[in-house]
Amino acid sequence: MGKPTGFIEYLREAPTEIPPSDRIKNWDEFHVHMPDENLRTQGARCMDCGTPFCHTGNLISGMASGCPVNNLIPEWNDLVYRGLWREALDRLHKTNNFPEFTGRVCPAPCEGSCVLGITNPPVTIKNIEYSIVDKGWEEGWIIPEPPTKRTGKKVAVIGSGPAGLSAAAQLNKAGHWVTVYERADRPGGLLMYGIPNMKLDKQKVVLRRLDILEKEGVKFICNTEVGKDLAAADLLKEFDAIVICTGATKPRDLSIEGRELKGIHFAMEFLTANTKAVLNGKSGDDFISAQGKDVVIIGGGDTGTDCVGTSIRHGCTSVVQLEIMPKPPETRAKDNPWPEWPKVYKLDYGQEEARAKFGDDPRAYITTATKIEGDEDGQVKAVHTVQVQWERNDKGQFIPKQVAGTEKVIPAQIVLLAMGFLGPEQPLLDSLGLERDPRSNVKANHGQFTTSLPSVFAAGDCRRGQSLIVWAINEGRGAARECDRYLMGDTDLP
Repeated sequence: MGKPTGFIEYLREAPTEIPPSDRIKNWDEFHVHMPDENLRTQGARCMDCGTPFCHTGNLISGMASGCPVNNLIPEWNDLVYRGLWREALDRLHKTNNFPEFTGRVCPAPCEGSCVLGITNPPVTIKNIEYSIVDKGWEEGWIIPEPPTKRTGKKVAVIGSGPAGLSAAAQLNKAGHWVTVYERADRPGGLLMYGIPNMKLDKQKVVLRRLDILEKEGVKFICNTEVGKDLAAADLLKEFDAIVICTGATKPRDLSIEGRELKGIHFAMEFLTANTKAVLNGKSGDDFISAQGKDVVIIGGGDTGTDCVGTSIRHGCTSVVQLEIMPKPPETRAKDNPWPEWPKVYKLDYGQEEARAKFGDDPRAYITTATKIEGDEDGQVKAVHTVQVQWERNDKGQFIPKQVAGTEKVIPAQIVLLAMGFLGPEQPLLDSLGLERDPRSNVKANHGQFTTSLPSVFAAGDCRRGQSLIVWAINEGRGAARECDRYLMGDTDLP
């Protein structure tokens, strides 16, 4: 422990970001690195507590408590405090293949379970994490490390999101020949097209890691949807094993009057087309512009936030985000104790930008859409809403009930549906004849990842349902370990 009294002497310093009024003018990342000395001070706040919870990755009340990839957080906090950045990077890579991704987009359950957070603001773990790995890139410490020996075994990974990439990286490290199939025109899955560029830069952050993987021997085949462009049965013949990491990409729809109107889009359609336009330098036929329009986003999660930030950069006239849940409290409620994930009110980057531009948080809490109104041309022009209150039904379940007299009509020329996902798309799973669980996910136990076909494994959102990037990396690494065991009879993968 570098500084035994650091948590007493130093205050938490929030990560530095470009001011909202400036960053909304472009698609560049808005993260700004702290000076090394400030980061060392923040690392010194880590208590090196006797029983740290930050790296446990347990599920408590259905939510992650601590880091699901079991990052060695106290160790690299101490190393940063001592100025041993190279050693800190080595510790970070022991558990996490892609800390530059998680350090930017993970909601940091590690900080929610930080022991210091019981009485004081927690350690800035997330900020230190991506500062370590970014220094590694800047110093040239991260270079291709292809395996010294090959096993001769061939593995196909279907899907190139965080689960697929971590599975591919680990299997390649074990010496297997790995081919990753991706139906989009670029690899990366939701890392590439589901997260906007200002939150996770594609050229500077995502593509540089993909380049390392290719130089280490991983092969990427894009514009190929297994089960459609390529028969799944052919993969079973060609490869010794398959790891399915297709994600949970079936969006939740909204069945209300007016759903058929023009101008209503799933959030991923909006975000994907926008990122393609940013990367290609031009808008394609599928581009959806919010410029000069009133935007209503239905859904209060991270995807909804990304839609807020994207719409503002387009130059929207207004933006409203409907959230059916109540506004969280400013501090932990009594039924949400440490080390549970803290369900407290926060202003994420998109809402912060909306407040800077329009004067307020765009979220309308305990509010749901009841009807979407169109004009004479079949184009959306307004969303009818009502507030709800949550009550228990005769089965003891909480359900929303409309509150009379709270009806509103919100102008809208674009409506974006960001209500989460229902599970994986089914055609590929049908073609392989895989067993599903009651939620339509691939049936495979966590820790084993084996499906109903002996040579086929599943990991990430297609197995567990929509979840965090850290769980996807956890599962990709776990599936790689069990796949390696299947192929070789034993495994040295962590």
